[in-house]
Amino acid sequence: MTAMINGQTTRAPIAGISSMATRQVLAELAASFERRTGQSVAIESVGGVDAARRVEDGEVFDTVILAADAIERLVAAGCADAASRVALARSGIAVAVAAGATHPDIATEAALRNAVLGARSIGYSTGPSGTYLLKLFERWGIAGQIASRIVKAPPGVPVGTLVARGEVALGFQQMSELIHVPGIDLLGELPGPVQFTTTFTAAICTLARQREAAQAWLAFLASREADGAKLQNGMSPA
Repeated sequence: MTAMINGQTTRAPIAGISSMATRQVLAELAASFERRTGQSVAIESVGGVDAARRVEDGEVFDTVILAADAIERLVAAGCADAASRVALARSGIAVAVAAGATHPDIATEAALRNAVLGARSIGYSTGPSGTYLLKLFERWGIAGQIASRIVKAPPGVPVGTLVARGEVALGFQQMSELIHVPGIDLLGELPGPVQFTTTFTAAICTLARQREAAQAWLAFLASREADGAKLQNGMSPA
């Protein structure tokens, strides 16, 4: 299979790997990019920790899209090209309950803390938002009190899915991962003083086979053309 990008022939889909947080927006943008250029993009979205490990282990991808700190580690390990890095989007942490459940107040830091203390169970992810939440619970002095009620979603499983199934009463994850999950009610994002925003960054992998095509793909992802899809998927352009 061949396609043309800026007069250059490419033969196969651009191969990429990403965390689950960007799965939906990348799928939409890949479709737009293919309509625009004729070049297909195949993105595999998995848990962020698994995605980084697979790139570090030498699995061949053209591009990798993860939280900025994970990309920095891949660059430091020689697995991603430092010069190719581009910030794509930002996403804050949001809170969800099962559809139809009581909506606790999360408008202030104190209200959010009370909501956590009053929840039957609290779900979080293995990604940056989960790491931050555990530190927040420690800072609030409630980590020990709620330890038996905390549920960590398996890698690649959205927290919202656990909320929809009734396995978690109060779920925390990046807005981009909660916004399209059926069976939940979004309460909104964390209040400003305790909000944590993740910046998602893309880079070309050291083992990339389609470097020029990958550069065109990343340029499209960072362009104004991509802003609408990011906003519709709970993210803001970086």
